Amino acid sequence: MTANPAVDLTYAVPRLVPGSSHRVGEPLLRAGGKGLNVARVLNQAGYRTVAVAPVGGLSGSEFRDELVASGVPHALTTTAAATRRSMAFVDREAGQTSIFNEAGRPLSDTEWGALRAALEAQLDGAGALVGSGSLPEGAPADFYPSLVRRAREQGIPSIIDTSGDALLAAADAGADLLKPNHHELLAATGATTLDDGARQLLSRGAGAVVVSCGEDGMALHRTRRPTLWASLPRVDGNPTGAGDAAVAALAVVLASSATSAAGVAATDIDADTDTDAASDQGDETLLRLATAWSAAAVLMPAAGELHASFPELVAAVTITPALTTPAPNTPALTTPEPNTPDRPTSPHAQQEPRP
Repeated sequence: MTANPAVDLTYAVPRLVPGSSHRVGEPLLRAGGKGLNVARVLNQAGYRTVAVAPVGGLSGSEFRDELVASGVPHALTTTAAATRRSMAFVDREAGQTSIFNEAGRPLSDTEWGALRAALEAQLDGAGALVGSGSLPEGAPADFYPSLVRRAREQGIPSIIDTSGDALLAAADAGADLLKPNHHELLAATGATTLDDGARQLLSRGAGAVVVSCGEDGMALHRTRRPTLWASLPRVDGNPTGAGDAAVAALAVVLASSATSAAGVAATDIDADTDTDAASDQGDETLLRLATAWSAAAVLMPAAGELHASFPELVAAVTITPALTTPAPNTPALTTPEPNTPDRPTSPHAQQEPRP
């Protein structure tokens, strides 16, 4: 579920000069939003998935057309307001990108109802429900909590990746797993340490909290269980969408409850199996796959894609107790370079620091 999607437009110029006119080529256009990136990764990896989102106007038509062209299964509802746009301007000389995000337009009560109905139509046979990203202006305060409750009624795990008050509300509703990055965790909870922030979310009712910490790795927190830390030799590339790839991996493991999910093919996992991933081995699998997929996304030029080397990355992940911190100056991992398109890569999705 992506309640606040966007059409991502990426322009590139040799050099960006503020206050000047620039001639640009055709932009890279993609249907964007954190949940869309999750669905793209799952679709590429061979898992059944459906991206649910509201779209409208000419930009909504572009959004829909791009999803059709990319082959990502989707269930889109129609809104009166046009889908927002996110515009990125890449300065190749400086190696910097400036992003301008339009605010999401409010949805009417009828449109919120249609979005919930579209989600409802996809729940039969689902293995997990993921809610990702920000919410548009005027969104119901209980939107993410309602997803959590509906997943519980359906007997499937809920994964929420958001920030601010919406993150706290999802914790209060008892989401099975929350996936903030370290900045979002501290900002939402007001905590001064990641452990304190994660404990706050757990005490509010979250089943587990996975915190992505950039190049330092990823931590998994549960109540009354040891906190686990995953690290990986550094990879260099585009950090856009790394957190969304991690969410996709978390959904795979929770949906399958497969303790060996890192080493089996998508077709070998039955999404209708028991969803309890609370064992030590299950938690290690959860964290290992999330860390590896996050790194595999960094190696790709655009969000929502995994580098073909992700099986090797799975094997390279190290799982330790949280008290063991990663060694500084971790050597870079040698990985084949991805094929980079002629058009600019997309930096639109919420950027995770490099895992």
